[in-house]
Amino acid sequence: MLELRIDPFPASAELNALFSAAWGSPHSRDFAAILSRSLAHIGAYHDGRLVGFVNVAWDGGIHAFLLDTSVHPEMRRQGIATRMVRQATSLARERGAVWLHVDFEPDLTGFYRACGFRPTEAGLIKLA
Repeated sequence: MLELRIDPFPASAELNALFSAAWGSPHSRDFAAILSRSLAHIGAYHDGRLVGFVNVAWDGGIHAFLLDTSVHPEMRRQGIATRMVRQATSLARERGAVWLHVDFEPDLTGFYRACGFRPTEAGLIKLA
């Protein structure tokens, strides 16, 4: 059974394994400092195993940013990402955010629109 956990602080090894499976990312990062500054984060667990994750970073004020929405490939197409994003949206609102921003690749437009996101006239600069 799938369980969503609020602010679970998973070990960096767990997150790195998920990101490697979800994105093919060979990079290992230490997430302790990142998550300690987040407004919220959601972990999706199946039988005690981290299978999904989303982070809500913020500016310390009214702007929050959805980052790292990831679901293990074996668990995709089951509504996990939608549940995590909706939970993250509710948490951001409860914790004082007025705006929730998300950047994504064009092929995810339908997903984020279904989650309630709408385009704005905000500027975007790709730095790398």
